[in-house]
Amino acid sequence: MSLQTELDTFKTSWLERVGAETAKLVDDDNAALQSLADRALKAGAQFPQRQLPNQIGGTTDLGALIASGPLVVTFYRGGWCPYCNLELRAFQKALPEITALGARLVAISPETADNTLTTAEKNALSFDVLSDTGGALADALGIRFQLSPAIKALYQKFGHDLPTRNGDGQWSLPMPASYVIEKGGRIALANVDPDYRNRMDPALALSALRKLAIAS
Repeated sequence: MSLQTELDTFKTSWLERVGAETAKLVDDDNAALQSLADRALKAGAQFPQRQLPNQIGGTTDLGALIASGPLVVTFYRGGWCPYCNLELRAFQKALPEITALGARLVAISPETADNTLTTAEKNALSFDVLSDTGGALADALGIRFQLSPAIKALYQKFGHDLPTRNGDGQWSLPMPASYVIEKGGRIALANVDPDYRNRMDPALALSALRKLAIAS
């Protein structure tokens, strides 16, 4: 089963639970983010270099990873998001192939390091899971946004306390986004979708990495 098939299956059950009114609210809010997605960094741009806390209490230097070889980066909203957990598990399954192609994989969210550790343990992840607390990297990529009042109220109703989980006191999130980055920092593939229920399949990242391997 493809990742998107899993996501769509969950979406169907979610729609049945929340009803048409909530579904329309989310659809309209996602559509309003399209202009932000259109302005986000695309393939051909240089990926911003940052040092970010990882889930084991250390720091991961993205610049050093990019200097040593290809890198796959996926941004997710948080461990509270079921779509994100499905995506993270799909990338974990693809990790041996990613590694075999000489690349590294990291996942990034705005959550605190304690919460990223919980997410990594829950999903049995063996790659670095990083905290972009304050959203500086997401801002540099052009994928971070402030939640609308309606969505903020909805998340409060669902118990998603983002200011606490993210440790920055803000109601903001990154749009889920995935990147394949060449050695040296050029973005070879970028996938940014304003609808958080859509994600890039790891197979596309693997295809991009194979093309980079052939080109080198």
